[in-house]
Amino acid sequence: MDNKKERIVLSAIEVFREKGIEKAKVSDIVKGAGIAQGTFYLYFSSKLAVMPSIAEIMADRMLQAIKQETKLAMNLAEQLEKVVDAVFQLTEADRDIFALMYAGLAATEYLTEWEAIYADYYRWMAGQLEEAKAAGEISQSIDADETAILLIGLIESAAEQTYLYSSDGKVGAAEKKRQVLNFAYGALGCEVVRH
Repeated sequence: MDNKKERIVLSAIEVFREKGIEKAKVSDIVKGAGIAQGTFYLYFSSKLAVMPSIAEIMADRMLQAIKQETKLAMNLAEQLEKVVDAVFQLTEADRDIFALMYAGLAATEYLTEWEAIYADYYRWMAGQLEEAKAAGEISQSIDADETAILLIGLIESAAEQTYLYSSDGKVGAAEKKRQVLNFAYGALGCEVVRH
């Protein structure tokens, strides 16, 4: 993402946080980005057209956090635990951005871009699953590409239910994480071995 586009997107996040999607104006976004309004339209056709770029930034943040957390994990079970923790932490910390992003994407035709936005994230998880298959940690019948999409969806959905749609938040987080991991281990045929 080039510098001007990134400034627009980061400003849009702040403006949407402060004013909400409905009340936010392109003029507010460009003011925060320090650019002319015409420059905004070189990158985006409307304020809602920024939503896929916000989703792209959030998906990248998620993937970078996950890579950082999992680099010392010994096996897939440990990696999954770290992934679940990272997704829950980021969802909790940026719950307002996720809520705005999902509302903005759902209100537009941009929801169809989700798969492309998440491609690197899916590819990373599929690679971890392939390595686990090669090491005999999970069932050989697992389709790594499809399972990566399902697994990420499961983990993110549980985190979103905990922090975006539920009133119990932190109270239910530990149990949701435990259940997500138990489900994933069972579905993958993953033997949980802690070092």
